[in-house]
Amino acid sequence: MMRALVVYESMFGNTQAIAKAIAEGLSDRMRVEALEVGVAPTTIDDDVELLVVGGPTHAFGMSRPQTRQDAAKQATAGLVSRGIGLREWLTSLQAPAGVAAAAFDTRISKPRLPGSAARAAEKRLRRLGFRIAAPAESFHVEGTSGPLHEGEQQRARRWGQSVGSRTGDLGHAKR
Repeated sequence: MMRALVVYESMFGNTQAIAKAIAEGLSDRMRVEALEVGVAPTTIDDDVELLVVGGPTHAFGMSRPQTRQDAAKQATAGLVSRGIGLREWLTSLQAPAGVAAAAFDTRISKPRLPGSAARAAEKRLRRLGFRIAAPAESFHVEGTSGPLHEGEQQRARRWGQSVGSRTGDLGHAKR
């Protein structure tokens, strides 16, 4: 059975909820593990067929140490991701050639701002030699700290199912 790894960065828990919903959707077709970026391995095992990464959109892209500090100041509860972010993790990532990958982000819907953590992560994944299994996807939150828009977790689950079926259709093309 194929294996997928979902790695997420989340400040207030919204991206974590989306990551878990995506993992649930993927689990219809493959074994899945969802890990917070601070505990995710930087070397991807040979048995991983699909890597899905996601994080919040901060300042038009992936978070940086300063934008995470700014988010921490807005937090009313503890942060989910307290250490490194997706940007730093991707910098140290090593994986076998040809692993399939997809990226997602969470972002506010209004005002509609340019930039996307998912598109930035997808670009990095492509440069690292990953095969992009599905276009970057954004999931929307009400404000900086959320909550998620109604129906976004269900949409994330469906997106996970779709990515899983595309990856399954590609079979073991990486080998």
